[in-house]
Amino acid sequence: MERLQLFKADLLEEGSFDSVIQGCHGVFHTASPAVFHVEDPQTQLIDPAVKGSLNVVKSCAKSPSVKRVVLTSSIATTLFSGTPRTPEVVVDETWFSNPQFLREKKMWYQFAKTSAEEVATKFLTENNIDYVVMNPAVTIGPLLQPELNGSSETFPNFTFGWINVKDVANAHIKAYEDVSASGRYCLAERVMHFSELTNILRHIYPTLQIPDKCADDKPLMQTFQISKDKAKTLGIEFIPLEVSLKEIIESFKEKKFANF
Repeated sequence: MERLQLFKADLLEEGSFDSVIQGCHGVFHTASPAVFHVEDPQTQLIDPAVKGSLNVVKSCAKSPSVKRVVLTSSIATTLFSGTPRTPEVVVDETWFSNPQFLREKKMWYQFAKTSAEEVATKFLTENNIDYVVMNPAVTIGPLLQPELNGSSETFPNFTFGWINVKDVANAHIKAYEDVSASGRYCLAERVMHFSELTNILRHIYPTLQIPDKCADDKPLMQTFQISKDKAKTLGIEFIPLEVSLKEIIESFKEKKFANF
């Protein structure tokens, strides 16, 4: 911690990161709003993600010391390519979400992340800056913040990929340190519907108040697969989902959240 330095910067201010990045060998760009219900998607999501990413990589181009940029994107930038997702389908690094489809469906978070990855990687490529893109699924594990983002008496009708935050952090470090790392890396330990997730939680913690009803009456969203093959070349072994769930519940208990 003695070597930690904090700088003030603004994602929407061009040149704000110039002095921060000068002299750095590696840059990890991880900041982007992760909210799904917004009144002004352009201001709340798209500008911070797209303009913010572009401003960071532009600052990287001004620093000759930078050897590699590790960009935190999202599995959301792969899942909406137009190809139907079924249990036998395997999503991998060759999949790219369709921005037009996301805009039409008003999936603003997914649109923002997809657009940000596109503009950032285009700039990095054109300026011959070495980079690696990490595409993590829903990231869970011990919390740093002292409060929850929200709660519900039902579970949503969604199927997501899941991964432990420790694996995501480890993958970023390895992507920076491994000179052979390149391109995109999907990061997901498992794909699971929320109904299955709640069943696991009820089995591990039978006394907890876990939602047992879906938020709608539609058929449960189909599952699919996310490839681990490329991520494993970085040496990521993947913490089992059951362990990740126990870690987050124990974190809730430690922070004395209601119902825990």
